[in-house]
Amino acid sequence: MYKTFQGMDDLQQMVEQAYGVPMTANCMVPRREVLDILDEMRNAIPVELDDAQDVLDHRDNIISDAQQQSDSMIGDAESERDAILADATVRADEILQDAQDRATATVAQAEAEADRLVSDARREYEQVTGRAEAEAGRLITSGNESYQRSVDEGIAEQQRLVSESEVVRNAEAEAHRIVESAHADSDRLRTECDRYVDSTLSEFENSLNETLRVVNRDRAALRKGAGAAGYRPQQAPSHGQPQGPGNGDYAL
Repeated sequence: MYKTFQGMDDLQQMVEQAYGVPMTANCMVPRREVLDILDEMRNAIPVELDDAQDVLDHRDNIISDAQQQSDSMIGDAESERDAILADATVRADEILQDAQDRATATVAQAEAEADRLVSDARREYEQVTGRAEAEAGRLITSGNESYQRSVDEGIAEQQRLVSESEVVRNAEAEAHRIVESAHADSDRLRTECDRYVDSTLSEFENSLNETLRVVNRDRAALRKGAGAAGYRPQQAPSHGQPQGPGNGDYAL
């Protein structure tokens, strides 16, 4: 660029010092020197300016090519986007169907397990109730027998004491005591029997209610969590143990 500016300065100085043509505004300059200066100026122009001029000359073609490439890239991107969306939709439908199938199988398995637990609880209730009734019958029978023996002994003792005149009063008192003791023993046995039966039935009722609460909670959790957002793999429950929300249930 320095040579270009220097050539312009030389041309300006040459024009200013040239001889003027009389009666005109023209002047006389040496042609060869002017052409040499112009050649030097042309050779001194940077290649980048020439390239920039080429770009300006072919600007419309470059813009058109760039627009075509841009449209082509946009079209390819849209096609790829549509393909990706279609593939994602298919995969999402497959995942959703698989989750629904797993949820249905889990709910069915939970319902079957709940029915089995209820059946086992009812069978255990019947067994415990039968044992409690048998024990109650045995205790009542034993109490009645003890009561009857005490009464018989009291009556016999009373009769024996009555036969002896000098101890009639004591005999009657002892007979009354024995009879009252027999009544008290009978009442005690009946009370203990009733308390035992009531305690046994209460314990079984609490156990049965706890089992039913666990079953209802697990079924509610399974129904509430059987959605399509995702799931966690189910862990195998231990034999005879109901599976709750913290034992590896699905969360969909």
